[in-house]
Amino acid sequence: MRTRRASTTGSRTVAVLVVVWLLIGLAAAAQRNYFAGSDATCAKVGTTLITIAVGPLNYVGANPKIDCSTPQPSR
Repeated sequence: MRTRRASTTGSRTVAVLVVVWLLIGLAAAAQRNYFAGSDATCAKVGTTLITIAVGPLNYVGANPKIDCSTPQPSR
């Protein structure tokens, strides 16, 4: 029989793993200088976010890049 305590411990473990995963991705984005500069283009923001999301996979060869363009206003 599962107790409430076991369920809470499992939830905390998952939460800690997710936070650690994202912190590793944040470190990878910082090492690649994605936070330098002030030009916030669609591609730069997308690449930074996906780098953070893939976390430790950055250190085993993943190098995600996003190529996007925003719609141009009509005249």
